[in-house]
Amino acid sequence: MKRLLLFLTLWAPLAAHAALNVFACEPEWAALATEIGGDDVRVYAATTAQQDPHRIEARPSLIAQMRRADLVVCSGAELEAAWLPLLLREAGNPGVQPGRPGYFEATHFVTLRDKPASLDRAQGDVHAAGNPHIHTDPRNIARVGAALAQRMGELDPPRAAAHQRRWQAFSARWTAAIAAWEARATPLKGMPVAVQHASFSYLVAWLHLREVATLEPRPGVDPSASHLARVAAQLQADPPRAVLRAAYQSPRPADWVAQRLGVPALTLPYTVGGSARATDLFALFDETLDLLLRAAP
Repeated sequence: MKRLLLFLTLWAPLAAHAALNVFACEPEWAALATEIGGDDVRVYAATTAQQDPHRIEARPSLIAQMRRADLVVCSGAELEAAWLPLLLREAGNPGVQPGRPGYFEATHFVTLRDKPASLDRAQGDVHAAGNPHIHTDPRNIARVGAALAQRMGELDPPRAAAHQRRWQAFSARWTAAIAAWEARATPLKGMPVAVQHASFSYLVAWLHLREVATLEPRPGVDPSASHLARVAAQLQADPPRAVLRAAYQSPRPADWVAQRLGVPALTLPYTVGGSARATDLFALFDETLDLLLRAAP
């Protein structure tokens, strides 16, 4: 009996301070959860900035992390459709299944762009709900963050107030940063750009860039040399100031078209960890703006 009482006495403080286990599908949501949760969360990022989030192998290590998760935070809108359902099924964790409080899709909390008029898989990697790459507009990160802080508090009531304090502090800094970024971005308004994949639709809209071409013939389909030649020829009449690609994408298509047009091919970090500098959410947009401004008129 004395041993049991001693065990309970030692274990109780540890249990009271157990961190919330967060499984984040992408680096941007891992970074956001860390900003909100601080030391009260253990965050695991399932992917890196150098991986295509559409196509991830459902490794046993990911299943093990999913099994331990209290909260799963993903983009949704079918971005992870090729691998997330398998992880959820194999992990057998009832608390993080779709529809449960431990399952959180960021795209539920913003207005999605690029909703297809019709659904036809022959058109490529079409997302029925709309474009899932919402985090390239920092205003969407603010909308998701408010909802995520609320959800984390619901799952961890003893630390709900702490989550909200951290969220409010981050939100104030984030709002000020957005204002500063938008002021800096004035020279970018109307600047024509070509993109390799529809990774930057929200960034383009936020900064009022003008997208003049997408290098992929269909979403998620690698362009052939003949297709790129046609795109480059069409762009001669209305050339972009730069060709944009995400850090995880092959440089070859963007580099080929950029060389033909005599414009820079810009590798944007796309998410946290996409470059040596983009180590957090603030640095992600600092670097993105710096790169784009170098190509501005």
